[in-house]
Amino acid sequence: MLSESEVIQKLIQGRTRIAAAAWLLTRDYHASEDCFQNVVLKAMTKEVTFPNQAALMSWAFVVARRDAMDWLDRSGRKVAMLDENVLACLDQSQTALTADSNRLVALQECLASLNEEGKRLMQLRYFDGLRCEQVAEVMRLSLPAVYKRLSRLHEGLSQCVRGKISVFESTSSKAMEGKS
Repeated sequence: MLSESEVIQKLIQGRTRIAAAAWLLTRDYHASEDCFQNVVLKAMTKEVTFPNQAALMSWAFVVARRDAMDWLDRSGRKVAMLDENVLACLDQSQTALTADSNRLVALQECLASLNEEGKRLMQLRYFDGLRCEQVAEVMRLSLPAVYKRLSRLHEGLSQCVRGKISVFESTSSKAMEGKS
Protein backbone atom coordinates (compact mmCIF):
# COMPACT_ATOMS: atom_id res chain seq x y z
CA MET A 1 0.00 0.00 0.00
CA LEU A 2 1.18 3.50 -0.74
CA SER A 3 1.92 5.66 2.28
CA GLU A 4 0.42 9.13 2.61
CA SER A 5 3.67 10.76 1.53
CA GLU A 6 3.93 8.42 -1.47
CA VAL A 7 0.36 9.27 -2.47
CA ILE A 8 1.15 12.99 -2.38
CA GLN A 9 4.42 12.45 -4.27
CA LYS A 10 2.75 10.38 -7.00
CA LEU A 11 -0.10 12.87 -7.38
CA ILE A 12 2.33 15.76 -7.70
CA GLN A 13 4.33 13.81 -10.28
CA GLY A 14 1.10 13.26 -12.24
CA ARG A 15 -0.17 16.81 -11.74
CA THR A 16 0.01 17.82 -15.40
CA ARG A 17 -1.88 14.77 -16.63
CA ILE A 18 -4.52 14.95 -13.87
CA ALA A 19 -5.13 18.67 -14.43
CA ALA A 20 -5.28 18.03 -18.19
CA ALA A 21 -8.07 15.51 -17.64
CA ALA A 22 -10.07 18.27 -15.92
CA TRP A 23 -9.09 20.88 -18.51
CA LEU A 24 -10.48 18.71 -21.32
CA LEU A 25 -13.91 19.35 -19.82
CA THR A 26 -13.60 22.83 -18.32
CA ARG A 27 -11.30 24.47 -20.88
CA ASP A 28 -10.26 26.68 -17.95
CA TYR A 29 -6.72 26.58 -16.57
CA HIS A 30 -7.65 27.80 -13.09
CA ALA A 31 -10.61 25.43 -12.81
CA SER A 32 -8.43 22.49 -13.85
CA GLU A 33 -5.84 23.44 -11.21
CA ASP A 34 -8.63 23.65 -8.62
CA CYS A 35 -9.78 20.19 -9.68
CA PHE A 36 -6.25 18.84 -9.20
CA GLN A 37 -6.06 20.40 -5.73
CA ASN A 38 -9.41 18.80 -4.89
CA VAL A 39 -8.06 15.42 -6.00
CA VAL A 40 -5.13 15.79 -3.60
CA LEU A 41 -7.42 16.95 -0.81
CA LYS A 42 -9.79 14.00 -1.33
CA ALA A 43 -6.87 11.56 -1.41
CA MET A 44 -5.70 12.85 1.96
CA THR A 45 -9.06 13.12 3.71
CA LYS A 46 -10.71 9.83 2.70
CA GLU A 47 -9.94 6.61 4.48
CA VAL A 48 -9.05 4.49 1.47
CA THR A 49 -5.66 3.12 0.59
CA PHE A 50 -4.08 2.53 -2.79
CA PRO A 51 -2.12 -0.66 -3.46
CA ASN A 52 0.05 0.99 -6.12
CA GLN A 53 0.53 4.01 -8.33
CA ALA A 54 -1.68 2.63 -11.09
CA ALA A 55 -4.68 2.37 -8.78
CA LEU A 56 -4.04 5.85 -7.41
CA MET A 57 -3.76 7.44 -10.84
CA SER A 58 -6.83 5.66 -12.17
CA TRP A 59 -8.82 6.96 -9.20
CA ALA A 60 -7.32 10.47 -9.61
CA PHE A 61 -8.42 10.74 -13.26
CA VAL A 62 -11.97 9.71 -12.42
CA VAL A 63 -12.17 12.16 -9.51
CA ALA A 64 -10.68 14.99 -11.59
CA ARG A 65 -13.25 14.45 -14.35
CA ARG A 66 -16.13 14.31 -11.87
CA ASP A 67 -14.88 17.44 -10.13
CA ALA A 68 -14.61 19.20 -13.50
CA MET A 69 -18.21 18.25 -14.33
CA ASP A 70 -19.32 19.56 -10.91
CA TRP A 71 -17.45 22.81 -11.60
CA LEU A 72 -19.24 23.13 -14.94
CA ASP A 73 -22.61 22.63 -13.23
CA ARG A 74 -21.81 25.20 -10.52
CA SER A 75 -20.57 27.77 -13.04
CA GLY A 76 -23.53 27.27 -15.36
CA ARG A 77 -21.35 26.34 -18.27
CA LYS A 78 -22.04 23.67 -20.82
CA VAL A 79 -19.81 20.66 -20.98
CA ALA A 80 -17.48 20.88 -23.94
CA MET A 81 -17.86 17.19 -24.64
CA LEU A 82 -16.03 15.22 -27.21
CA ASP A 83 -17.85 12.77 -29.41
CA GLU A 84 -18.93 9.63 -27.53
CA ASN A 85 -16.64 7.48 -29.69
CA VAL A 86 -13.63 9.64 -28.81
CA LEU A 87 -14.49 9.48 -25.11
CA ALA A 88 -14.84 5.71 -25.33
CA CYS A 89 -11.42 5.48 -26.98
CA LEU A 90 -9.89 7.68 -24.28
CA ASP A 91 -11.43 5.54 -21.54
CA GLN A 92 -10.21 2.35 -23.22
CA SER A 93 -6.75 3.85 -23.57
CA GLN A 94 -6.66 4.86 -19.90
CA THR A 95 -7.93 1.42 -18.87
CA ALA A 96 -5.24 -0.25 -20.99
CA LEU A 97 -2.54 1.99 -19.49
CA THR A 98 -3.76 1.19 -15.98
CA ALA A 99 -3.88 -2.53 -16.75
CA ASP A 100 -0.36 -2.44 -18.22
CA SER A 101 0.88 -0.49 -15.24
CA ASN A 102 -0.78 -2.97 -12.85
CA ARG A 103 0.87 -5.89 -14.67
CA LEU A 104 4.27 -4.20 -14.52
CA VAL A 105 3.98 -3.42 -10.81
CA ALA A 106 2.77 -6.96 -10.12
CA LEU A 107 5.64 -8.47 -12.11
CA GLN A 108 8.19 -6.30 -10.31
CA GLU A 109 6.80 -7.37 -6.93
CA CYS A 110 6.73 -11.03 -7.95
CA LEU A 111 10.31 -10.90 -9.27
CA ALA A 112 11.42 -9.29 -6.01
CA SER A 113 9.87 -12.17 -4.07
CA LEU A 114 11.94 -14.85 -5.86
CA ASN A 115 14.68 -16.68 -3.98
CA GLU A 116 18.28 -15.77 -4.81
CA GLU A 117 18.76 -18.66 -7.25
CA GLY A 118 15.56 -17.74 -9.10
CA LYS A 119 16.58 -14.09 -9.28
CA ARG A 120 20.02 -15.05 -10.60
CA LEU A 121 18.54 -17.38 -13.21
CA MET A 122 16.11 -14.70 -14.42
CA GLN A 123 18.87 -12.08 -14.38
CA LEU A 124 21.20 -14.18 -16.51
CA ARG A 125 18.56 -15.32 -18.97
CA TYR A 126 16.42 -12.23 -19.49
CA PHE A 127 18.34 -9.20 -18.29
CA ASP A 128 21.86 -10.24 -19.30
CA GLY A 129 20.48 -11.94 -22.41
CA LEU A 130 22.36 -15.21 -22.08
CA ARG A 131 21.13 -18.26 -23.97
CA CYS A 132 20.02 -21.22 -21.86
CA GLU A 133 23.23 -23.08 -22.70
CA GLN A 134 25.27 -20.17 -21.34
CA VAL A 135 23.09 -19.95 -18.22
CA ALA A 136 23.69 -23.65 -17.62
CA GLU A 137 27.45 -23.11 -17.82
CA VAL A 138 27.46 -20.08 -15.53
CA MET A 139 25.22 -21.72 -12.92
CA ARG A 140 26.87 -25.15 -13.31
CA LEU A 141 23.59 -26.86 -14.11
CA SER A 142 22.55 -29.22 -16.84
CA LEU A 143 20.64 -27.73 -19.75
CA PRO A 144 17.46 -29.73 -18.89
CA ALA A 145 17.70 -28.39 -15.31
CA VAL A 146 17.83 -24.81 -16.59
CA TYR A 147 14.79 -25.42 -18.80
CA LYS A 148 12.88 -27.05 -15.93
CA ARG A 149 13.71 -24.24 -13.48
CA LEU A 150 12.80 -21.56 -15.99
CA SER A 151 9.52 -23.32 -16.67
CA ARG A 152 8.74 -23.44 -12.94
CA LEU A 153 9.73 -19.79 -12.54
CA HIS A 154 7.49 -18.77 -15.45
CA GLU A 155 4.53 -20.67 -14.01
CA GLY A 156 5.11 -19.28 -10.51
CA LEU A 157 5.48 -15.71 -11.79
CA SER A 158 2.36 -16.09 -13.92
CA GLN A 159 0.31 -17.23 -10.92
CA CYS A 160 1.81 -14.53 -8.72
CA VAL A 161 1.06 -11.77 -11.25
CA ARG A 162 -2.54 -12.97 -11.76
CA GLY A 163 -3.06 -13.04 -7.99
CA LYS A 164 -1.65 -9.55 -7.47
CA ILE A 165 -3.65 -8.11 -10.36
CA SER A 166 -6.87 -9.49 -8.92
CA VAL A 167 -5.98 -7.88 -5.57
CA PHE A 168 -5.14 -4.58 -7.32
CA GLU A 169 -8.41 -4.60 -9.23
CA SER A 170 -10.56 -5.39 -6.22
CA THR A 171 -8.77 -2.78 -4.10
CA SER A 172 -8.98 -0.24 -6.91
CA SER A 173 -12.72 -0.76 -7.34
CA LYS A 174 -13.21 -0.38 -3.58
CA ALA A 175 -11.14 2.82 -3.68
CA MET A 176 -13.30 4.15 -6.53
CA GLU A 177 -16.51 3.44 -4.62
CA GLY A 178 -15.25 4.95 -1.38
CA LYS A 179 -13.54 8.05 -2.76
CA SER A 180 -15.61 9.36 -5.62
